[in-house]
Amino acid sequence: MAELLRSLLSVAEKAANVARVCRQEASLFELLVQEKTGADKNKKFLQDFKTLADVVIQEMIRHDVCAQFPELTGFIHGEESNKFENGLGESVTVTVCAQERDTTALLAKVLDGDQTAASLLSKAIHQDLQLRDETADSLQLSISPADVGIWIDPIDSTSQYIEGKEEEEPDEGFCPSGLPCALVLIGVYLRATGQPVMGVINQPFNRKDSTGKGWRGQHIWGVSYGDVNVCSLTRPASRQSERVSVLLSSSERPAVTNALAALPNGSLMYAAGAGYKLLCVVRGRVDVYVLSEGSTFKWDSCAPHAVLRALGGGVSDLSQCLAGHTAQLTYHQPHTHSQGVDRWANRGGIVAYLDSSVIEKVVEALAGKI
Repeated sequence: MAELLRSLLSVAEKAANVARVCRQEASLFELLVQEKTGADKNKKFLQDFKTLADVVIQEMIRHDVCAQFPELTGFIHGEESNKFENGLGESVTVTVCAQERDTTALLAKVLDGDQTAASLLSKAIHQDLQLRDETADSLQLSISPADVGIWIDPIDSTSQYIEGKEEEEPDEGFCPSGLPCALVLIGVYLRATGQPVMGVINQPFNRKDSTGKGWRGQHIWGVSYGDVNVCSLTRPASRQSERVSVLLSSSERPAVTNALAALPNGSLMYAAGAGYKLLCVVRGRVDVYVLSEGSTFKWDSCAPHAVLRALGGGVSDLSQCLAGHTAQLTYHQPHTHSQGVDRWANRGGIVAYLDSSVIEKVVEALAGKI
């Protein structure tokens, strides 16, 4: 499992590089946007976009990880369909080939014959990048890759990625919107129970580089399995005050925001991206993230959930919490009688926390209100 973690850290950094390459070429980026339709459409948004960057990253992760761990073939799941339509109306199945030149040729079909753009992407996909982490390298876990599955969100908060607002993340606090909200998320869960056991969060756009034109990223990882709880972050210090900071979506229902606004010493904050809001909880920037709608999915929450577990926190189903049960989310079983992405929705909403005592406060505020 240490080898698997090393692999995921490296491929997540490659994914971040692909995301940065796609944003740095304005003319290229205009070619990359396709509108989601049908069963692949997230009903929360009037326009929900799939980018070639999303698809390429997802397929690159699947290709690289399966090449090293064949036992994971068929158990690496992602948000995106790998079907892409080019400007000529031709449907192309995006895959990562064994040779860079073959990947370039395939991407050129998607990009309407743009060899320069295809070559640029292919080079980023096929680079030999090894991200070293001493703590990860020394990890020992008595679990086989054959016992786990993986959820990928290749670019969480795609709308912020497409909009491209260049706002740097502050040292303390968080960005309500902008490129820092776009994340690469890779979560590992047990096939038998669905329990999240490993997560890698890569933030491709954390800080501007020394030139002020490009971006530098940041990554966080966590492992929680049995008695092993290891994270690249130190658990944030517990807050001494009675204040409760609640992070919400700007589209949250008024009944929920009104109820939570009445929390004694409570404060409501807003940010884009489910993964980014979960990251804010991981970093201790807020006490709790609450979402009452079923508009997030297993690929959004699996990686941050594993990191939160490694730090002593978790992610629970909000509707179950309101019913008196605080079991954490699992990731192995789809909803029956649902179609498309809805099969993997966190249907009951979510409550994410580092300190489980905040659940009681949230439940008390929302009881009978929603």
